[in-house]
Amino acid sequence: MNKTQKAWAFYDWANSVYSLVISTAVFPLYFDWVAPEIIELNWPVIGLRSYPSSALYSYVLAASFITVAILLPILSGMADKLHKKKLYMRRFLDIGALACMGMFFFTEERIGLGMILSYVASVGYWSSLVFYNAYLPVVAKKEEQDKLSAQGYSLGYIGSSILLILCLGMILSQETGSEEQQLAFRLSFVLTGLWWAGFSRLTLRRMPEENATLREPLLQSIKGGFVRLGDTFQKLKGIPVSIPFILAYFLFSTGVQTIILLASLYGSNELKMESAQLIGTILIIQFVGILGAWGFSKLSGLMGNIRALMLSIFIWALICVFAYLLQPDDPSVLLKFYGIGALVGLVMGGTQSLSRSSFSKLLPVHETEHTSYFSFLEVMEKVAIVLGTTLFGLLTQLSGGMRTAALSMAGFFILSLFVLAALRKSYDRALTE
Repeated sequence: MNKTQKAWAFYDWANSVYSLVISTAVFPLYFDWVAPEIIELNWPVIGLRSYPSSALYSYVLAASFITVAILLPILSGMADKLHKKKLYMRRFLDIGALACMGMFFFTEERIGLGMILSYVASVGYWSSLVFYNAYLPVVAKKEEQDKLSAQGYSLGYIGSSILLILCLGMILSQETGSEEQQLAFRLSFVLTGLWWAGFSRLTLRRMPEENATLREPLLQSIKGGFVRLGDTFQKLKGIPVSIPFILAYFLFSTGVQTIILLASLYGSNELKMESAQLIGTILIIQFVGILGAWGFSKLSGLMGNIRALMLSIFIWALICVFAYLLQPDDPSVLLKFYGIGALVGLVMGGTQSLSRSSFSKLLPVHETEHTSYFSFLEVMEKVAIVLGTTLFGLLTQLSGGMRTAALSMAGFFILSLFVLAALRKSYDRALTE
């Protein structure tokens, strides 16, 4: 692995703290603590409405992904046309990091501010990733991409776990429910933004420089972005199995990302887990995830990318069923919850790493505009998350709990298995041609 590849993988070390501390662990627990069970927001856009706190959180996340889905086709086309992948990546990660630091001012008196900053941070994080992922076929050959992708996710698990342990130490060292503990939560958001913005500079410094001398008016660039989006779709239609692979990716991403984003709230609301127990489960997920990313990378070499991906997705479907069957009054609920967490860790890194490298392998080696290709994958993922989080929120409202919503995610995994099974042989042939 050369220096450029190491620097590319290191961005996972930098950005994964957002995914863990903000999306998965500390922020959802803090939100569950400070937000009332029913939230009333008098926002001019939507008027006065009452929301269950868990449903509102789902809707805000969905709104951020709608925004990303709209922005990315335009920005990725502009990035390829104007050769500014690094510039856009830096701008979005800085926006996300600043929003994380701004969460320091999120208190029970400022629920609206917390939701707005959560929205902005999500847009910054996910938008930066499309430009980051587009560098994978630039910095690595096809035969190197599974290993390098897994290396990135492994570094992400290690780095984010280190920061989470530091934050956990701050939070749990204070009296439960005290103002000091609330301050510790809020300082964790500041540390997350600083970590993300600071370590990402090491990656940006090593990414290949681009010829960014081309200039064109903003409106022309936006129009060109949509034109290139159509062109990219036509090119994808000419790449064997790329469209059915993106469909499968859409289906299993609906389940994977929704579970990752809302698992902490599920444990807190449905299973009555304490903060320390939930964060302990998340740490299990992180450390098992390191083994999972590497394990599935090795497994793909033995059985092929699609079969390895199908195995991980089958386990995801089982996870949904196991979570549905868990009951808060079960004497061994904590032990079973830890077991489910270990399963999530096993397949989380493998699914994400393999899906990234499996798509990258399909792209023509002579192409240079990889951002537009990856934007299609990212847009499908964001639409999937909008579908998943909105469905989760609606089912939570209709059923009065999150249990049915969790089980519904299994349906997306099962559908994706059928699609992957149908394209497996064609995918293997496409890689040998």
